[in-house]
Amino acid sequence: MNQNNAIFDHTTMMALLEASRAIISESQLDRVLDCVVTQATTVLNAEGASVLLHDASRNELIFLAATGPKGPQLVGDRFDASLGIAGQALRTGRAVHVDDVSRNRNFFDGVDQKTRMQTHNVIAVPLIHGEEVLGVVEVVNPSRGHSQNQDDLQLVEVFANLAAAAVRSGKEYDRISRDNRGLREAVPTPDIVGQSKQVRDVMRLCQKVAPSHTTVMITGETGTGKELVAHAIHEFSGRSDKPFIAVNCAALPETLLESEIFGHEKGAFTGATTRKLGRFELADGGTLFLDELGDMSQATQVKLLRVLQEREFVRVGGTQTIVCDVRVVAATNRDLKQDMQDHRFRPDLYYRLNVFPIVLPPLRDRIDDLPILVDHFMNMVIASLDVPPPRITDDAMAAMAGYTWPGNIRELRNVVERCALLADGGEIGVQNLPPELVHQSATGDDQQTAVATGTSKLANQEKASIIKALQDANWNQSAAARALGISRDHLRYRIKKYQIARP
Repeated sequence: MNQNNAIFDHTTMMALLEASRAIISESQLDRVLDCVVTQATTVLNAEGASVLLHDASRNELIFLAATGPKGPQLVGDRFDASLGIAGQALRTGRAVHVDDVSRNRNFFDGVDQKTRMQTHNVIAVPLIHGEEVLGVVEVVNPSRGHSQNQDDLQLVEVFANLAAAAVRSGKEYDRISRDNRGLREAVPTPDIVGQSKQVRDVMRLCQKVAPSHTTVMITGETGTGKELVAHAIHEFSGRSDKPFIAVNCAALPETLLESEIFGHEKGAFTGATTRKLGRFELADGGTLFLDELGDMSQATQVKLLRVLQEREFVRVGGTQTIVCDVRVVAATNRDLKQDMQDHRFRPDLYYRLNVFPIVLPPLRDRIDDLPILVDHFMNMVIASLDVPPPRITDDAMAAMAGYTWPGNIRELRNVVERCALLADGGEIGVQNLPPELVHQSATGDDQQTAVATGTSKLANQEKASIIKALQDANWNQSAAARALGISRDHLRYRIKKYQIARP
């Protein structure tokens, strides 16, 4: 008997040592927990063991690791945390040892039905870290003998303590990994520049929707600043201290986009040498910006719809269901209604995303912001180019105001940078502008747009000249009037007519 106890003690100590070594050496939680349940199964001569994590947001228990004939199939499964003997241990925060489950009213046979096992006796011990109950370790059908029931219970408690430490460390490691990668991928939030009515209306909508968890759809032409608006919604929200993660759905092929969004497990496909967290996991607690959504394949659309509906997903090549708390902001320059009619975009996904639409105006419809934008970009450009700030002539500003800007704000920034490099003697004239811009402005190709907006080309040019003069004079109306060669009363009349306000 003493000899058997010595063998048992040595076996137990080696199992605990192996589990402890895994916690110290492994950074991936699933590997650590696999080691814990494997050692617990071996030492207790059990048919199976599992670690279940408590998802407090849904009050469910999730299998993180499991052994036994059908153990791997259980990983990722979840059930109501109020059910079963595991639910009893979680609820009470106390270990439970049931010799005959048929006599226990808490027994839940749903797992037996799936694994086709027959549970006779169970030990369930809560994972406790501090005052928080993280989950449960459950050992099914241990068979070392009834004389050692108390020893078995204490041994499972030791394994539960090891698992609790692993879960806590794993959560912290994943959080730090997400934060670090999120910080690496995040870009500084630029300011939204402009004081036109159209810009003020967009900002008002951003401030309205930001405090909620509502999904937002931003539409507009290429270069209108959709990502800037998504950033603004994030900054106005209660998630501003969490990650803002962006993914361009048009920049990746279909085979890589799914992995980029949802992540993948090691060995999921050729080249997947390690597990990779997807953008949804990186954005947990924060905002995920899906740009150019209209270019997403039908297969990926289906998976995205499920995430939006269920708030959960599975990594590529994985089995574990991952729950996420992410605010989704989508953007596109496509006509998704037409894409739905052409069967290129799913109607159910469209209506799920288009809860709160925000339409961004093209630059030609907010041309009174042009001088402010030019000044803003010029300050950015000269800082990077290390050149003195050039002066823009009235003719050059008038030509820019008469252009339709098919590339919108992005095109304007490129033009400003080009002009800063080509400035003659510190002055930007019409000769420094791109030929297509001068040609269109001169021939009046933008008349259709001007009529549509109810503003003539001449009025746009006049308004732009007045705003520029006010900016040059630091918004001193008398000085601006002298620079324009008009009276102060005439200037005041024009300011009121064009509804010009100091930013």
